[in-house]
Order: sequence, then C-alpha cells, then structure tokens
Amino acid sequence: MPLDLYFEDDQFPYIGLKETRDVARAILMDGDGHFAIHRLHGFDKFGDRNYFETPGGGVDEGETPEIAVIRECYEETGYEVEVVEFLGKVTDFYNCLARKNVNYYFLCKAKSSSTGTHFASEGDTLIAETLFLPIDEIIEKYESTPNTMLSKIVKTRELPVWQYVKELLNK
Repeated sequence: MPLDLYFEDDQFPYIGLKETRDVARAILMDGDGHFAIHRLHGFDKFGDRNYFETPGGGVDEGETPEIAVIRECYEETGYEVEVVEFLGKVTDFYNCLARKNVNYYFLCKAKSSSTGTHFASEGDTLIAETLFLPIDEIIEKYESTPNTMLSKIVKTRELPVWQYVKELLNK
C-alpha cells in the first residue's frame, strides 16, 4: 500500500495558506544499488540550509507527477530515468511561504550515464553535491540531521519515505 502521510510545519509561525504546490520526488537508484541524495547548502529566508533532500521539484502546468519526476531527475542529476513504482505521497507545509506541498514519491532507476546537471530553477543552485549511497547511509544522514528550521521539515517529510523504501527492498 502506498504511503499517505501528512505533516504540519512546527518551525515557522502560521501566516495563512495562499497556495498548494504539487511536487514530484525521486528515490533514484543507480545500477549498483545505491541511491541519489542531494546535499543542499545556502542561506535564504529559511535560514542556514545544510541538509539532505531527494531529487525533485514542482510539477509544471500540463505535467503529471510521473512526467515531472523524470524531468526533475534529468535537470538535477543528468540521468535519464525510468519510473519503477509510485511510492506514495507526503503532504507538508512551509508556513514561511504560506504553502502546502503535496509530494509524490516515485522509485526510479537510472537508464543512462549522467550527462551532468542541467539546473533549471533557482532552488537547484542550492544543491552543493549529489551523492549515491547505500540506503542505510542515507537513513543515517537523515537521522543525524538537526531538528530545527527547514532541516526538520525536510527530515520529517523524507525519513519515513526512506524507511518505507528500505522495508520494500527487504521483502
């Protein structure tokens, strides 16, 4: 059964809700059984960003989440990917932006060698590096992420997804 999780933002004060954004996210596996994870770093209205996040981004008008995750993987990692399975959705909030996010997670597999990143959005510039690691190392990185500000919001959203994927792989 696919995930269906919901999390409130407890790091920033609620200022209302002005938009809902659909987001497509990849649990991207390479040919060696390792998974992609971005390390983000930068400073903006969310404060000091220094945490890990899955590849992905907003679903553009006219796209399905599945098409968006393929595009986002190519832009952020340079890999052409195939979608293997829909993993579920996680709804979370960014009170600082007055935004609700509906994150659609897909298990994806790299089909080609990376052609390098093709960053297309301002948010992509926060990607300091993309690592391919065993799933246990990724879970450890999320577990050791600080429970403050945006780091906590992303950790709360993504750690359960990685734990779910680990369960699926162990079946």
